[in-house]
Amino acid sequence: MQPDSRPFEVAVLLSVGRHPLTGRARRADHDARGLELALGLSRNLDRLQVRVLHAGHHDADNDAALRGYLGMGLEALTLVEQPAGADVIPALADVLAMAPPQLVVTGSRAECGEGSGLVPYALAERLGWPLVNGVVEVESIDKGVATLLQALPRGQRRRLTVRLPAILSVDAAAPAARQSAFGPAQRGALDSLQEVAIIDEELTEWTFSPARRRPKRLKIIKATSARERFKAAAAKAEGGGGQVLSNVTPEQGAEAVYKLLEEEGVLR
Repeated sequence: MQPDSRPFEVAVLLSVGRHPLTGRARRADHDARGLELALGLSRNLDRLQVRVLHAGHHDADNDAALRGYLGMGLEALTLVEQPAGADVIPALADVLAMAPPQLVVTGSRAECGEGSGLVPYALAERLGWPLVNGVVEVESIDKGVATLLQALPRGQRRRLTVRLPAILSVDAAAPAARQSAFGPAQRGALDSLQEVAIIDEELTEWTFSPARRRPKRLKIIKATSARERFKAAAAKAEGGGGQVLSNVTPEQGAEAVYKLLEEEGVLR
């Protein structure tokens, strides 16, 4: 039996980001990191084919942002045409189902718009594929199984294996994206793909307003020496309450989470 000579196919989902200070369109940081992770797979694979997708509309405002991705060394970007206010999940799912890749890489959340971070989860549910979030590195891919490193709090890492095809959501701790080159960005092609648009009816009822940064609570450290102050600052915070739930129904778990969110002031 001859070995499979087909290239390993990776699809990267890209969005238009916003600069936090100027508000100008740019590459989304997490999406660019996801593209960098996908391009880096060439070090472990003999043949790699990276396909990049953006679901939205193309205008003068986001042209520079999309071409910023092309400047990372891509020949073309597929633009899935969707009007403003459309639900991009059905369109992306249809495109991915027509030519399923072995791996789909996304950022954790968009920098503008809803920014809910639910796109990879909704796609995974619709396609029936496993999802791994917080990925910082793909260590190896062998016989349809990928070995991943997942970011955990306080800089810790966890090694996981997932059977392909799968969807990976990239963490902010993933390697930074390479600089975008102007020449390749201008030479790259934006290939338009028409898909049926489904308007998000719930989105039309929402009201958008600028987010306000909440004040951060300062931890008062009472210590007499520099050693004690450093020890107190580096100490892990100990939980003062909470409970461990095991062998409970989904309804009981949801009720406990809802109660906690109310106590923390998240839900009002």
